[in-house]
Amino acid sequence: MLKVLVASSKGGCGKSTIATHLAAYYALKGKATVLADADRQGSSSRWCAKRALLASAVLPVDATRSGWLQRIPADAEHVIIDTGAGVRASEISEYIDDVDAIVVPVLPSTIDLEATGPFLADLARVPRVKRGKVPVGLVANRTKPWTNATQSALEAMRDLPFPLVATLRDSQAYVLMTGLGKSLFDYHSENVRAHQDDWQKLLRWLKKAG
Repeated sequence: MLKVLVASSKGGCGKSTIATHLAAYYALKGKATVLADADRQGSSSRWCAKRALLASAVLPVDATRSGWLQRIPADAEHVIIDTGAGVRASEISEYIDDVDAIVVPVLPSTIDLEATGPFLADLARVPRVKRGKVPVGLVANRTKPWTNATQSALEAMRDLPFPLVATLRDSQAYVLMTGLGKSLFDYHSENVRAHQDDWQKLLRWLKKAG
């Protein structure tokens, strides 16, 4: 069972979008997939509800309540954990203790990099992370590669304590798809193929982590 934690202290960085897309990808591959929603806003759980009638449905689990791990079916093959905004690394230690990889979305702006820095520093001090038992990967989210701002931010990310494992381009399609309980992986048109390709580095990184 591969367990992936999607976390950041910064709100609005795309945690739920990344969590739901990872869940959709694995479910579409025929894997029994669970999306554990640790965000009290419940965005990921509502996404699962909208997807419930599809063949590639994803099982939602309320991870804000104690004992949530016991509610994960024994035959689950992939578990994606979506955390809330404003959390500190110490506040999600219970999740970190039982995952195979941690994904941290970062928006490509100076404000977001500065806001995320303290969270990453705290995360680096978590014993399991510090000992190298669980890898942490950064995902540059909603990037505009043709702009100087994005290029400068990507360069600045090289100084962060964890590696940049993927760069996802900005697209309104993400908002539309998640609102429907779907993902870009549910479609096969030429328009979405380039955005799907953006995910391949992250997916390969997670495969190694598992």
